[in-house]
Order: sequence, then structure tokens, then C-alpha cells
Amino acid sequence: AAVLGGIEGVKKRLASPVVEVRIAALSDALKYGEKGLDLVLQALQDESIEVQFAAYSLLKDRQEPTVKQQIDKILPFFDFEVVTVDAFGKINSRRRHSAQYFTEDLGDGVSLEMVLIPGGTFLMGSPETEPGRFDNESPQHQVTVKPFFMGKFAVTQAQWKAVAALPQININLNPDLSYFKGENRPVEQVTWKEAQEFCARLAQKTGKIYRLPSEAEWEYACRGGTTTSFHFGETITTDLANYDGNYAYASEPRGNCHGKTTEVGKFPPNAFGLYDMHGNVWEWCADPWHNNYDGAPSNGSVWELGGDYSYRLLRGGSWVNLARVCRSAYRVRYDAVGRNLNIGFRVVCSSAWTH
Repeated sequence: AAVLGGIEGVKKRLASPVVEVRIAALSDALKYGEKGLDLVLQALQDESIEVQFAAYSLLKDRQEPTVKQQIDKILPFFDFEVVTVDAFGKINSRRRHSAQYFTEDLGDGVSLEMVLIPGGTFLMGSPETEPGRFDNESPQHQVTVKPFFMGKFAVTQAQWKAVAALPQININLNPDLSYFKGENRPVEQVTWKEAQEFCARLAQKTGKIYRLPSEAEWEYACRGGTTTSFHFGETITTDLANYDGNYAYASEPRGNCHGKTTEVGKFPPNAFGLYDMHGNVWEWCADPWHNNYDGAPSNGSVWELGGDYSYRLLRGGSWVNLARVCRSAYRVRYDAVGRNLNIGFRVVCSSAWTH
């Protein structure tokens, strides 16, 4: 601090390649009046979302018109804790993360939170060394995904009811569809075509592009930058997700089985700020079924060519499934007009956010 003193020192620290150094410099910047404030405003555009969040936290309650104008131009942030475990199910890391989001008002006090998923490149599928893998998760292939928004949670029964009350596009929607009742529980017994209708009605109401995720988008979002079997790490426990824990996946202790859905958001999120990507309810993807990844697109788009359109993709596992089935790479087909009390969905928005 003695060497890098004053506003010039703050500028040098803000140019550091080390995120923690840049974050620490932001608080010091505000000691230097308007010049320091300008530096914090510039940090809202930093390449690191952690630095952006630190700048946002320092500025969000300030009343200067120039600051409020800049804050109003960006998406708000929320912060959360991300945990990872070892093969024995023991938590070996706790980290604070942040993500940007917007809220869709569905009326009658019901809202839908949509989290910004940053674009990136990942390896889709599972390696041959992953325990419990299936051949249809091969071959592993690199996929580059553009930024998009995804529901923070699986669609809840309250959200389903609100959208089911909107004007019909193609098919009728039963507003009281679920077997396990609860406004904040995920809606289940949803067919693929009904999930499509939900997206169409929501798009008509909002003027945004709402849809089901592609299979690639879903896996990218689930992994949250990880390459392990689960976004929690090498294994999973029933303290972290709703699945049948009566049988262990790795070396973790056996857990319990709730025998039903649980309210969304009960368990820790992944590094993108998404909840319940493992277990609770299966989630529909837009893609028709393919037996493996031979010829799969590398741009994250829905894989239409050569698919079996009588079946659609489900991801994530559910409350009734073993841990093996809840892995990030696991994929299964289901009849597009079939319904089950462990099948729900999560929406994606690919249109630009406007304040």
C-alpha cells in the first residue's frame, strides 16, 4: 500500500490480473472522490463477474444521478454459496459466488427469476472413466454455448397456474396438474408439448423469446464450469439434492429418500446460481432423441437432424432416482406426450434483456 499509494496506486491494482486484488482496490477507490467513483463505475464492465458484483455492491445504494443511471443499465446481482464435496460426500469447499438475473412478473404476486448464464465452451458427455456412465453419453465433444437466461428454479406450481391462465396458443393447460401439491414445489406430470405451450404463452405475454433449453445448454448450465459427475464434485449426498439416497454412488454414506418432490431452492445451487439441477424433477429439453452424440452440433443449438421425434430428452434425474441417474451427463428419452409425477421443466430466455 505504501508503494502503490494514492489514486494512481488504485488504478494499478485495478489493472492487476488477480481478481482479489482488483476487488480490494475498489473499496479504496471510493476514498478519492469523483475520480475514484469513476473507477468503480468502470469496474461494472470488468471481465470478472466477481469484480462486477463487488462494484455493484458498493454502488447500488448511492443516490448520485450518474451512479443510478449506470446501475439502472445493468442487471441486478444476487450472491450465494457454492459447495463441493469429495468422493466421501464430505464438503471440501465453500465459496461465495454471484450471478445476474432479471425477474418476470407473472401477476398476482407470482414472479419468475431468470439467471444470466455466461457463454463458454465445455466438454459435453462423460469420460469412459466416469462411474455409472452409459454409452449414449459418448463421444465426448466440445461445445461452445452463447449466453442465455435460465430459470433459477424448475417451474413451480404457482408459476404454472399463472401462465395456464393466459390465452391459449395451441393446446389447453390444466392449471392444477401436479400430484404433489405446493405452490413452491415444481410442477410435475407435464408433457413435453405442455411445456412448449407454457413457453409460447409466456413469450406472447412478455414479448421475449421463451423456450425449452437445448440438451447442450442444459448440460452446460448444470455443470456450471465443472467436469465431475455432479456439479457438487465426485459424488452427491441427500443433504445436497432430492434423490433416492438408499444406494451410494461413490464412497459417500447412504442417505434417505423423500419419496416426493421438495420445494425448489431447498438445496445449494451450482456456480451459475441454478438450484435443483440434480434430482427433484426431470427437466424437458427441446431436442428429439439421438442414441449417441455422433454428428451432434458444436454450437449449443437444438439437435434436430436425424432425431426420433416421438421421444424428447429428459435431464437431471428426480426424487425417485438413484444418484447415478442424476449425473450431469446422464440423458434419457421419454414420450413427448407422456406424463409422469417426476417430470417437470425449466425455461430458457434467449432474447436480450432490457431494463
